[in-house]
Amino acid sequence: MEKKVSKATGARKKEGAPLVPAVERACSIMDLVARSPQSLTASEIARELNIAKSSAHSLCATLSQLNLLIRRSDQSFQLGAHLMRWANAFSERSDVAAEFSTIWDEGTQLPGATITLSVLEGTEVVYIAARNSHVLPNFEFRAGMRLPAAFTATGKAFLSYMNDFEVKHLYDADFPSPLTARSPKSLDELLKDIEACRKRGYSIDDEGVKEGMVCFGYPVLNSRNRPIAGLAVSLPKRDFGDAEIKQIVSNVRGIAKKISSRLGADV
Repeated sequence: MEKKVSKATGARKKEGAPLVPAVERACSIMDLVARSPQSLTASEIARELNIAKSSAHSLCATLSQLNLLIRRSDQSFQLGAHLMRWANAFSERSDVAAEFSTIWDEGTQLPGATITLSVLEGTEVVYIAARNSHVLPNFEFRAGMRLPAAFTATGKAFLSYMNDFEVKHLYDADFPSPLTARSPKSLDELLKDIEACRKRGYSIDDEGVKEGMVCFGYPVLNSRNRPIAGLAVSLPKRDFGDAEIKQIVSNVRGIAKKISSRLGADV
């Protein structure tokens, strides 16, 4: 008998206990139906996942009985309402600030650095969590603090996910007054900075918020792979070597991706 293997098998295998084939195939079916722009028949599912038609029909029937799939009048399938119970429960338990604290408590590789988490509100970022390590005297990030997104590493991490038209629309009324001599002075200067962020893969605030402080930022993504928060590490300004910057960015990216993964992002 010919043994057919799901296309998703390789992508799903991880270290640890072996996967249960029936559960793996059911999950592959749910993933396929979720990303398909139109409903699919069991035969189409079998062909797409390279599994036996009998298995596809049996699994789809079971998923329909559990209300995880809905069988339409044309015998095609779409996602069922039972998924909303799981989605709502997941959403209630997936507070981004709580995940930030959990990741930090598990340990980071950034001793002596200040780590901040913020959300975007209009043209400002609002800090919702901060772990300060006394980066600069007389300056401290705190929950509730607001700063212009155009000057911060977390704000630029958000803005880099927008296109230039969206950024221009955001600042069509006014551009914030500089906080330091190194803050972007105009929308054109900000757009160049954001383009550099996109190419580089991470954002930088080089004394744009506070003289003597540099911050490296990375976005935290939600289940739709859109930025829901910005994460940044802040350090005293000095001459960073390429290897040191690479290590700092690697750690910031790693923390952001851990939080994103816990929020359902495909990272």
